[in-house]
Amino acid sequence: MKNFFKWIRIKAKLRIVWNKTSAVQTIGILTSGGDAPAMNAAVRAVARIGKERGLKVKGIRKGYNGLLNEDIIDLTPTETADTIFRGGTILFTARCEEFKTEEGQKRGAEICKAHGIDGLVVIGGDGSFQGAKKLAALGINTIAVPGTIDLDIACTEYTIGFDTAVNTAMEAIDKIRDTSTSHERCSIVEVMGRGAGYIALWCGMATGAEDILIPESFDGNLPKVEQQIIEHLLRNRAKGKTHHMVINAEGVGHSYSMAKRIESATGIETRATILGHMQRGGSPTAKDRVYASMMGAYAVDLLCAGKTNRVVGYQNGRFMDMDIDEGLAMTKDIDEYQLQIAHLLGK
Repeated sequence: MKNFFKWIRIKAKLRIVWNKTSAVQTIGILTSGGDAPAMNAAVRAVARIGKERGLKVKGIRKGYNGLLNEDIIDLTPTETADTIFRGGTILFTARCEEFKTEEGQKRGAEICKAHGIDGLVVIGGDGSFQGAKKLAALGINTIAVPGTIDLDIACTEYTIGFDTAVNTAMEAIDKIRDTSTSHERCSIVEVMGRGAGYIALWCGMATGAEDILIPESFDGNLPKVEQQIIEHLLRNRAKGKTHHMVINAEGVGHSYSMAKRIESATGIETRATILGHMQRGGSPTAKDRVYASMMGAYAVDLLCAGKTNRVVGYQNGRFMDMDIDEGLAMTKDIDEYQLQIAHLLGK
């Protein structure tokens, strides 16, 4: 992008002097897979920065499913007004089995061309990135933006919606702890994260949970895990502690059944709460709004510079991009030190 921008410093402020020549003229944007708070902030940024760059912007509703059904609208800054603080996605989202087929992908590319869309921004997770990669191979300049509350995309340290989801869950857990303490209960709170334990780990640390269960450290032996919780619960009760909080990522075990077995073994009233889809909703945090806006704008500028098959990310304190194939090939693991500290803090 160095040939596309001229950077000058005026009165200690960095301004962009825009080169009017853009590699694309019309960009489309869609949200795919599970929704995440602040997707609207990214959509808004694409619409507004697109206009600033002299482009037409089209919104594709209901993800790849909407693309195949040509559910495509003009997306102007007016259409995105008063959306930055709204949860969910104004473009709606859906999963699409047909788009996983070669025929569906080819038809999607043809529909983009028929509507004059020569650049596409796809907001979603790994599955959405696979679709973006296919469209890029079929001649549609495509940029992927990571939107998932699970923080499970390896090529970036931040994903749109994670911060809001953690704060939503944390506030709920704080309230559950209040009533759990009043009744001297053990509480198991199940958060989202079938294959990734980032929400559970962050919420566990933020709420002072006694036990944190995540899929990354689960060996499949649920009776062993439950026995460890039981022993920890009884040790704390012997010390005079009046409550016990367990944060359980949904990929580890069934929370209601776990609660029954722990209560049966200890005689201590144990209740399970599944937070579920409330973690996807709500007004986004400031961090999610700002980072999503930056990622949406960055995606537009990549398209203007003629880039394709790229994914936007955040690493080492800056926004960056890399090849989608490279990003999909990366793996991500829970920070072992953070996990160790979380367990020590819960003792």
